[in-house]
Amino acid sequence: MSGKLCALLALLCHVAEPVSFHYHRYQGLIQALYDVHNSCPYITRIYSVGKSHEGRHLYVIEFSDQPGIHEPLFSPTYDQVEPETLAIIHWMESYNFVLSANLHGGAVVANYPFDKTKDFRSRGYRRYTSYTATPDDKLFKSLAIAYSYAHSWMNHGWNCGDYFPDGITNGASWYSLSKGMQDFNYLHKNCFEITLELSCKKFPPEEELEMEWFANREALIKYIEQVHRGIKGMVTDENNNAIANAVISVAGIKHNIHSGEGGDYFRLLVPDTYTVTASADGYYAKTATVVVGPDEPTLLHFQLKKEKVSSNSREKLPSRNLNSKNHIRKVVPRSADRRKGR
Repeated sequence: MSGKLCALLALLCHVAEPVSFHYHRYQGLIQALYDVHNSCPYITRIYSVGKSHEGRHLYVIEFSDQPGIHEPLFSPTYDQVEPETLAIIHWMESYNFVLSANLHGGAVVANYPFDKTKDFRSRGYRRYTSYTATPDDKLFKSLAIAYSYAHSWMNHGWNCGDYFPDGITNGASWYSLSKGMQDFNYLHKNCFEITLELSCKKFPPEEELEMEWFANREALIKYIEQVHRGIKGMVTDENNNAIANAVISVAGIKHNIHSGEGGDYFRLLVPDTYTVTASADGYYAKTATVVVGPDEPTLLHFQLKKEKVSSNSREKLPSRNLNSKNHIRKVVPRSADRRKGR
C-alpha cells in the first residue's frame, strides 16, 4: 500500500474517533462531511453529484493528493430513472472508478456479481436462483473474502439465521435481483463492485452503532487496499499523447475495460501470468505478457503506433500478427526483479 494511502487511512481513523455514534439527519451528515474536509482541506473536496427527488443535493467527499483534477467524459440519456439513480449513473460516467462497494443491512455477508440469474426453465417451471458467475469470478471471490476475513465475524458463516461459507455469496445464488448497481458497474463501467450486507437489522439501535463501526473498520480499510492489485499504466501514441477509450483486454477473461480521458487504465486481477492487449481505433494493437504479484500493481504501459494508410485508396494496411513471438514482451513485477538479483 502506498504511503499516501496509509496516511489517508490513518487520518480517516483519527477523524472518526471523536465522533459520537448516532443517526444523522441530512444537515448533520453534511456537517460531518465538512468537519472531515476542514480537518484535511488540501486532500479533500466536497461536491454535489445531483439532487434527490426532494431537491436536496447528493454530496460526496473526494480524497486525493490533487482533488478535482478529473474531468467529466460524457452523459448519455437514461429514461424512466429516478433522479438519485440518474445522478449516480452520471457520476460513475464522469470518473474512471476502479473499485467500489455499496453498503446494505439485513444480513451479514459479502455479495458479489452477478446478481441476476439467467432466466431458464427446468421441467416446466422457472428457477430464480442459480450461481451466475462473471468472467472475473475468481477476482470477485477474492475481493469478497478480503472483506469477510477482515470483519470481526462475517467469515464465521452463520449470521442472522443464514449460512454463507466464508461469509461470502454469489448474488444470484442467494436471490435474483435485476438492475443492481454492482451488475451495472461491471457490465457498463470500468468499476468492480460488491455489495456488503453489514447487519442483521436494517436499522440497528444507536447503542449498537459503535460496535458495528469497530466490526467493519479494518475490513473497510482492507477492501480499499484491494485497489492496489493487478495491472495499471498509460496508453499513449508514439508522441506520448494520451489515448482515451483504448480497449484493455486480457486473454481468457471475456471482460474488457477502457482507458480514461488521460490515457490511464487500471485492471484488477488476481496473481497469475496474463497476456494483455491494448487496442484503439486508428492504431495497431499491442500485446504483452505480464506477471501479476500479490502485493502491488504491475506497471504496464502501452505505446501504440498509428495504422498506415495507403495514399491512393486510404485503406488500412493489414496489422501485424498478434500471436507472433516478436510481438509479445514479458513484464515482471519489480519485487520479482529484486528476488532474481539476490
